[in-house]
Amino acid sequence: MPTTTTSINNLERTSPTRRIVMGILFLAISAAIWFLFIRTLEPGVQTTFKMMPGGSSQNIPNWVFSSLPMLNVLAGICLVAGGYQLARGFRKQTNLVLGLVAGILVFAFLTWATADGSLNLAGLFRSALVKAVPLTLGALSGVLCERSGVVNIAIEGMMLTGAFVSAFVGSVTNIWIGLLAAVLAGGILAAVLAVLSIKYKTDQIIAGTIINIFAAGITSFLSAKFLQVYQNLNDPGRFPTIEIPFLSNIPFVGPVLFQHNMFVYAVYIFIILITVGLYYTRWGLRTRSVGEHPKAADTLGINVFRTRYVSVILGGFMAGFGGAYFTLGSVGRFDELMTAGRGFIGLAAMIFGNWNPFGSFSAGLLFGFFDALASKMAILKVPIPSEVMLMFPYLATMVILAGVVGRGQMPAADGQPYEKE
Repeated sequence: MPTTTTSINNLERTSPTRRIVMGILFLAISAAIWFLFIRTLEPGVQTTFKMMPGGSSQNIPNWVFSSLPMLNVLAGICLVAGGYQLARGFRKQTNLVLGLVAGILVFAFLTWATADGSLNLAGLFRSALVKAVPLTLGALSGVLCERSGVVNIAIEGMMLTGAFVSAFVGSVTNIWIGLLAAVLAGGILAAVLAVLSIKYKTDQIIAGTIINIFAAGITSFLSAKFLQVYQNLNDPGRFPTIEIPFLSNIPFVGPVLFQHNMFVYAVYIFIILITVGLYYTRWGLRTRSVGEHPKAADTLGINVFRTRYVSVILGGFMAGFGGAYFTLGSVGRFDELMTAGRGFIGLAAMIFGNWNPFGSFSAGLLFGFFDALASKMAILKVPIPSEVMLMFPYLATMVILAGVVGRGQMPAADGQPYEKE
């Protein structure tokens, strides 16, 4: 189904203003690498990256290199990219080059931060992937809802409820039934949101806020009343780590991607399933058409209300599954407000990823990477507060929303109740 996204992106790619802005940005990154990193290092220092995470049986040699020459090369690449962008422009490859230059900046920072020291690079990437799991699941929940035209800011409440229910039911029965109960709990709250938003046409932001407040209150009350008193009701256990045969033995990549519990592998599967479902099936075509132009979809015989109900409830299932990660996949117990705003961060990842499953996963990885890096700052003894690192993904999201270096294209009818004529 043709949308306005492609035409808007094509206009942006040929815009002289955007070409100049991107060129200046690349040059600024080159200057930042020189001014902040190269200028502050002594000659002869070396950077050491460990290439296998702790506990891995693989024997991969460390990557050791001279810090200053590497930083000079990285600054030079950004300088050349900026000059070429100003002179001719990368056209359709501009976004790709932007991602590469951003990656160069991060690598330059790591090179500088670990000069005369060492950093477990494989462990950092592994931690980033783990931290990205709940963010990606929250983002996928948002994608399912908002692609049909319903704004869901209740993801946080659905995840928190899923975390509580999975801990309680998992303690009474087993972790698989606890997981199923969490999914159903998320679906029930999503059904409430769907009824309020679709049938009664309540403001979707207000409806989502009510669900978040309700979830925070009821889980805190029940936790204090039962889980903290009867500890056996808050001991569901955790899903074990599963090593994928052959794939887990791939040097560097195997321990990072294929030695996790089932939640990580579920994310891989969900991304593929939702992408195929949204873009290559009749259901996906109908869902996207309802989110873009519900009146036209209704004219073609598509049941707008039913399509939105299904999408929102599926999004609730996904959020409930994401909530179960906190108890059954991470700490093995429930704590009050333990989701700590991950549902809202998932919404930011969805926007950053342009309402696309793979884009949302990439954004989740970015957020997770900076979260993992912030926890390493104290170990590296870098004179930068860890909170500064956590700011960057949100700044990038705001830049995208402002349309400075790109433009997020939300579904045209997102958040708009539909009146059948």
